[in-house]
Amino acid sequence: MAEEQIGTQMVPPREGALCCGPAQEHLVTRLPPASHPGQGSMVRIRRKKLLASCLCVSATVFLLVTLQVVVELGKFEGKNFKNSNLKDGYAEMEKEPVPLHPFLKREGLSLNKKNTLAADSYPIMLWWSPLTGETGRLGQCGLDACFFTINRTYLHHQRTKALLFYGTDFNIDSLPLPRKAHHDWALFHEESPKNNYKLFHQPVITLFNYTATFSRHSHLPLTTQYLEGPEVLTSLQYLVPLQSKNNLRKSLAPLVYVQSDCDPPSDRDSYVRELMTYIEVDSYGECLRNRDLPQPLNSPASMDAEGFYRILAQYKFILAFENAVCDDYITEKFWRPLKLGVVPVYYGSPSIADWLPSNRSAILVSAFSHPRELASYIRRLDHDDRLYAAYLEWKLKGEISNHRLLTALRERKWGVQDITQENYIEAFECMVCTKVWDNIRLQEKGLPPKTWKADVSHLSCPEPTTFAFSPLTRPRSSLREMWIPSFQQSKKEARALRWLVDRNQNFSTQEFWALVFKD
Repeated sequence: MAEEQIGTQMVPPREGALCCGPAQEHLVTRLPPASHPGQGSMVRIRRKKLLASCLCVSATVFLLVTLQVVVELGKFEGKNFKNSNLKDGYAEMEKEPVPLHPFLKREGLSLNKKNTLAADSYPIMLWWSPLTGETGRLGQCGLDACFFTINRTYLHHQRTKALLFYGTDFNIDSLPLPRKAHHDWALFHEESPKNNYKLFHQPVITLFNYTATFSRHSHLPLTTQYLEGPEVLTSLQYLVPLQSKNNLRKSLAPLVYVQSDCDPPSDRDSYVRELMTYIEVDSYGECLRNRDLPQPLNSPASMDAEGFYRILAQYKFILAFENAVCDDYITEKFWRPLKLGVVPVYYGSPSIADWLPSNRSAILVSAFSHPRELASYIRRLDHDDRLYAAYLEWKLKGEISNHRLLTALRERKWGVQDITQENYIEAFECMVCTKVWDNIRLQEKGLPPKTWKADVSHLSCPEPTTFAFSPLTRPRSSLREMWIPSFQQSKKEARALRWLVDRNQNFSTQEFWALVFKD
């Protein structure tokens, strides 16, 4: 044993070294001389030790390689697991292309969620006529809120309470039938009757629960829709002094007429044509034109331009003739001359006297039996400054004596060209929303809902008439001759439409027209 210990010396491994493999580098072998008596046994011992060392090294390498493989596989599986979770949670988003404006896209998704929530929580007001173009909006109306939309898929939603119609677009092609018992119909119509005569007859106007029309009797009167406020009437911004107007009379007629919608139901062009045979009239529009505006003002868009106002303000009188004769149908044709300090010679609404800022602020055509008499009266005012000035006295003093007009302007819930107020469409929406909520609260108390219904006073227009002046001064016009038979036929259309709506089934246009011409 002593000899073996002398022949092979073991050096202790370094601290932390493994027992085999790397530790073999600490093994120092000293071979005895070949003639050493224990040479054979020593060789066998060395071989066994060398074999053991090799096995140990191989095992260590295998363990290291296996460990590395396990680590890499773990990383790979971790990536797969993470990607799998992403796909499960955002599969739909990954299918969509990347939007050009991610924030707009995100806002759209958010709005869709809000719209869904709003539609499930608030009464739905469905614009059957796509007037607003809004696919979904939660509107606040005082303490109440409603969801407004033009999306017709909401027709059968359980929370849809009212359908809103724009009069000009109200037609027989696609009415929301059958009409549910809890569906209110609301009409917004501020325009001339010539756009849709059917609405002006009892069978059709009474289909609606709520109205916003030019009539003072409407649930939301729009009679003053073209008047910003009393301050524009008393303003002297455009007023031309009377002496200057008298000097301008050397080159201007006493009267000015500006119309490009020729031969409407009111037959105004026939009257003005006859009037022109008795007094000089400057006509700038397409109708009866005898004078041209400066080129920049030839566009219809220039009717509210500063330059156009300045030209009109030079005249003493403006022919303010409406395109239709209806109670309370009063347009900018009447208010514009009052704002400019020009005396309006008015023809249109039979109830215009109820809306004059002063008893002596306009000349009413209806007070004269013939254009000849009107021409005579205007010539008298043109030559008498005192008589003419009496029509402007209210403006120069800044006094509006008509309490009905002042009250209507003060109490209306909308503004004209005023961003601090709602416009009349928003006011209409809120009027319907509030009435719907009032009935919801009544029903929650176990009380019957209040029934709202329009009547003929909400849109009142008589049958059009024509002026019977000398045939020599009245050229034939197919459009002019169309209005009376059109109005008469609209009565039949109104009766047919009411019968079909009361039947409460969808119908075709062929069925409608067959019923119209049945008699």
